[in-house]
Amino acid sequence: MLTAQTSFARFTQVCRALESTTKRTKKISYLVEFLRNLNPDEIVPAICFLIGRPFPESDQRVLDLGGQTLWKINRKGGQSALVSKPVTILEVYETFDKVSTASGPGSRHRKESLVDVLLSRLPEVDAQYLMRIIFGEMRIGAVEGVVVDAIASATSANPDLVRRANMLLGDVARVAQIALTSGPEALRAIGVTLFVPIKPMLAEMAEGFEEVFKEHGGVSAFEFKYDGARVQIHRENEELKIFSRRLTDVTDSLPDIVRLAKEGIHSEEFLIEGEVVATGRNEKPLPFQDLMRRFRRVHDIETMVREIPLKLFLFDVIYLDGKLLIDTPYKERWAILEEIVDSDLLAKRIVTRDLREAKKLVDASVQAGHEGLMAKDLQSTYTPGVRGKKWFKIKPAETLDLVIVAAEWGSGRRRGWLSNYHLAVRDNHTGEYLMVGKTFKGLTDEEFTAITKRLLELKTRETDYTVYVRPSLVVEVAFNEVQRSPHYKSRFALRFARITRFREDKRPEDADTVQRLQTLYDDQFKYKASAEF
Repeated sequence: MLTAQTSFARFTQVCRALESTTKRTKKISYLVEFLRNLNPDEIVPAICFLIGRPFPESDQRVLDLGGQTLWKINRKGGQSALVSKPVTILEVYETFDKVSTASGPGSRHRKESLVDVLLSRLPEVDAQYLMRIIFGEMRIGAVEGVVVDAIASATSANPDLVRRANMLLGDVARVAQIALTSGPEALRAIGVTLFVPIKPMLAEMAEGFEEVFKEHGGVSAFEFKYDGARVQIHRENEELKIFSRRLTDVTDSLPDIVRLAKEGIHSEEFLIEGEVVATGRNEKPLPFQDLMRRFRRVHDIETMVREIPLKLFLFDVIYLDGKLLIDTPYKERWAILEEIVDSDLLAKRIVTRDLREAKKLVDASVQAGHEGLMAKDLQSTYTPGVRGKKWFKIKPAETLDLVIVAAEWGSGRRRGWLSNYHLAVRDNHTGEYLMVGKTFKGLTDEEFTAITKRLLELKTRETDYTVYVRPSLVVEVAFNEVQRSPHYKSRFALRFARITRFREDKRPEDADTVQRLQTLYDDQFKYKASAEF
């Protein structure tokens, strides 16, 4: 039986091994050996640290270390060890716990001191990994899928069983603890637990309606893709909680949605999914960033309720009256939803095999200020956390021609490539290139390789993670929305930017301008309301 605590140095040794290879099988092998030698109480902290989190995903605690504090700590970090007793994984976890609970006058100093003391006991190499955990930037390739496969190998469990457990719990650290301490059979007993959020099912982006009909056997359900925030609502008797897409409890910020759910959903035990939309003048949706003001609000909430009213549109039922419905076909889940939900709370939806009807609905969605459509296979089961072609997104996307002005070195599968590209528009008056966001989405492996070589030829300077380049390479970028941004000199940011193609036919001076971006931002309000108070 294991008794000696695992040192943090052993953890960082595994991290270096994971960083040293891009081969998934080797990563899993390193993790299996590590997991099998952990004590039961070390499993959750170790998994959290590997994926770059101080606490489990289901844990609401945060370190709350501000930018200035982190900068000061980072500047002082990595001192030579002052004591001989090695730091353990549990000591790091306990320190994080103390940091998260420090509050009141002087708490900032106590938080900083706790981390400083820990850093003073770590050699440089270990201190750097500690800082990576604090910053949430491990960059070692221990992505969740790799960790899930390692748990399966370490316990001789069916990988699909481990994935299903992770989907339902939404917390890979807890899955590891159950599998490693109670055995894989214990995973079979995992179901939905009300007030423990599950990962949402995800959708692929459709290339067009033809792809949807082909994948869905000629007929599909089309729903408005609302320009809002996805939520899951849990209720048991009088207790009701709302969780965001990121599985955060946002109940206290949304008292109006709590009231709507209690009045409009006629059951006292359920887990139902929907979309929350902020509305302005003429019931038009407000931009996403205005909606987020509601989700982040913790004070004077009733004032914000009046300033930014919300609507609720429900589209799926996952659990009802003691029965888990994820293996029930979507067609039947919708029928159940219709029985228990007031019609005005249901997502706007049609079932059709007629291309013209589907196109009419997508036009209606866009004209109502929303993003497009969701297309759902009538026979699809609900697979939490999984992306696939059972659900599609159909969004008429605007595109811009932008210039790459810098790029960041990738991690994990993208290690060795420049893959997070800094995108810029041109100021028509000054000729300056102004950032509007970053993206690594939209490229194949071959394109990552080619663009890395091209950008290195354009390099003007480089920091530890970022290569700055001469404005030269133009790319076509699709996006969902233009937002105001205080972070960029352009004053704008693109939501969900993704590269669709290279514009080798365009010079950087032919790129779109910040003036056009202003026009696109203004044009959004043909269909959206403006939150100007």
